[in-house]
Amino acid sequence: MDWKPLLSDEQLNDLIKESHDKPQVIFKHSIRCSISSMIKNRLEKSEAPGGFDFHYLDLIKYRPLSNKIAEEFNIRHESPQVIIIKDGHPVYDESHSAIHMEEIADAVQ
Repeated sequence: MDWKPLLSDEQLNDLIKESHDKPQVIFKHSIRCSISSMIKNRLEKSEAPGGFDFHYLDLIKYRPLSNKIAEEFNIRHESPQVIIIKDGHPVYDESHSAIHMEEIADAVQ
């Protein structure tokens, strides 16, 4: 898994722009949550589909950015959470044990 750290509002804006060329996946992860760690591990052991960029957001360090994502896309904050952005809009949002790489791949087919 090739995670791109998501660290700033500017990166979020770039991610939204890039979503017009290819889907952008945001994984919101809490290092204090065992479920979140389990899901991150599951994703990393799975084969990532081509044509996506995968972004990692550390919720503990960057909670204001997580809140901005929730506001920007009108999606309730969860942890762990996967959000797929395509053409500037969320097309998939899932949390906790319902996160699977196969569903991420299917979400934009």
